[in-house]
Amino acid sequence: MSVCIALRDDYDGGELRRLAKCCRDPRQVRRLLTLAAAYDGMSRAAAAKVGGMDRQTLRDWAHRFNEEGPEGLKHRSGAGRRRLLSHEQMDELSVIVETGPDPEVDGVVRWRRIDLKRVIEERFGVTYSERAISGLLAALSFSHISGRPRHPGQDSQVIAAFKKTFPARLRPT
Repeated sequence: MSVCIALRDDYDGGELRRLAKCCRDPRQVRRLLTLAAAYDGMSRAAAAKVGGMDRQTLRDWAHRFNEEGPEGLKHRSGAGRRRLLSHEQMDELSVIVETGPDPEVDGVVRWRRIDLKRVIEERFGVTYSERAISGLLAALSFSHISGRPRHPGQDSQVIAAFKKTFPARLRPT
């Protein structure tokens, strides 16, 4: 049988349950209720089962609770994987996208993801997938904008004459 874990003296099971009622983070609520069960004298295995976790995980949360209190039980998102491009390279990529391609040098009239992938490989020596290029552009606050197609032979006077015009009495006020 496993021994219950040592927890802080300034809290008890009832206090943790009251905190769990007011809490908005469901992960923190689950951790608070699990520690409340541990305060009530349940074994580590039984208390961990209350929270749907392993005994070792409960022990880790208990250590964090002892060090930081209930605030330490909040969910902390991970940093994620580091970008392959540095901040300077991201700034340079932003300038490249903002200024647009030079048709004679780059061979394209507008940037596509596959074109930017090639430019990044040539200039920075880093290989990204086309899908990852979309993430880079989103991180730089660029969005996909496509112009409305316009036929080269269209006549603006014909378009203006074709538009529906309502008499003044039929217009909503």
